[in-house]
Amino acid sequence: MKKYFSIKIPLILFSAFLLTSCMARETYERPKEVVNENLFRTDLLPKDSVSLATISWRDIFTDPVLQQHIAKALENNLDVRVALQNISAADSYLKQSKAAYFPTLSAGPNYTFQTQSLNTQSGQLLNQRKYGDQFDISANFGWEADIWGKLRAQEKAEVANYLGTVAAHQAVKSDLVAAVASTYYQLLTFDDQKRIINETISLRKKNLETTSALKDAGTLTEVAVQQSEALVFNAESLLINIDVQIALLENTLSLLLAEPSHAITRTTIDAQKMPVSLALGYPANLLANRPDVKAAEYRLMNAFEMTNAAKANFYPSLRLTGSGGIVSGDLDNLFSANSLFANVVAGLVQPILNKRQIRTQYEVSLANKEVAYLNFRRSVLTAGKEVSDALKIYQSQDSFISLKRKEGEAYRKSVDYSQELVNYGLANYLEVINASVNHLNAELNISNAEYSKLDAGVELYRALGGGWR
Repeated sequence: MKKYFSIKIPLILFSAFLLTSCMARETYERPKEVVNENLFRTDLLPKDSVSLATISWRDIFTDPVLQQHIAKALENNLDVRVALQNISAADSYLKQSKAAYFPTLSAGPNYTFQTQSLNTQSGQLLNQRKYGDQFDISANFGWEADIWGKLRAQEKAEVANYLGTVAAHQAVKSDLVAAVASTYYQLLTFDDQKRIINETISLRKKNLETTSALKDAGTLTEVAVQQSEALVFNAESLLINIDVQIALLENTLSLLLAEPSHAITRTTIDAQKMPVSLALGYPANLLANRPDVKAAEYRLMNAFEMTNAAKANFYPSLRLTGSGGIVSGDLDNLFSANSLFANVVAGLVQPILNKRQIRTQYEVSLANKEVAYLNFRRSVLTAGKEVSDALKIYQSQDSFISLKRKEGEAYRKSVDYSQELVNYGLANYLEVINASVNHLNAELNISNAEYSKLDAGVELYRALGGGWR
């Protein structure tokens, strides 16, 4: 009977600990107040169950040259490769957390030589020095029962950390696709503006020849000639600035491709098209599509589970330790059956005073959890703002471009009319100058507006969580 109770009672106590562990660890639930149907503004665009973000970037950016640049950037970009190494490191930590359930085990041979001091009590009694040898081959093991769910919480925290690095990798890819596309479109825009400026230079040189002829005929003065020449110099200086901007953008795109700076192959701005139909999806889709939002939630999950682990430190831990092997003072008898030894120790350890380390760790984990929650909430709100901003810009560009084109056409006609009037001596040449400057500015504004339309489409695609698939 005594033997029965000596076995039964520890089993009952251990079962009680396991039952209690179900109450020690809380289960993560996504904060309900973070996401609502008014996350981004969709006044003029109906929501859909399918989001633009679920479409592959190859279906959005159809320019084959741009596709080649994006594919190369995704393969070679250094930020993407760093993110992959972060995933590898997180995977190692995850494997370590899974291995925490297993016991520790170490083994090896040892040799001990011992002699006592003659100045000790035992040494003085023997009045002579004794020498002793000990040989042993032993193994030590230790195991801690996860009765409060601490190891389980740490494993879940590492799972969240791993998934967070995967989402961060996706976010890098999403940003990279958008950056390559935006830089490429900016290059095409500068190419278009370079064409406009070259045409303007040719036109202004012809006007300079006309002005010089009118001056020789006595219709205009040298002032008009100098002003016409100044307009040519002004356009040529703009051309130099455009060339500089093109070189800088080529260097930027080369960096995104992880290549030394070089000229970038490209098509034309007229060949670029963005999808006419835009499906935003429901606001809650941002949590599934936006990798940066997913990463923020995984950080919240990690902090939540680390709080569970910190809380479990307040409770007693059940540890099982032991050692065994063979030991002998004589090497010849080391492998004898009489040299075998073993010991096993099981015990509960309840922390009582430990310089407030456990309390501090728990309070810090609570603060970290609150910070992670606030960052998650901010990431969701930021995502909603970015969608609203990009959508507003994208929707307004068509009307803006249409008006700018009408403005440019009006200035072009004013240049022709004013030049004709000057030829007949019916107008001041300042009117030609003003009309020419305004016409060039209008043409450049049209080019910038067309780029803004494309860039807003890129930003809307990224803001909805696209580009990483």
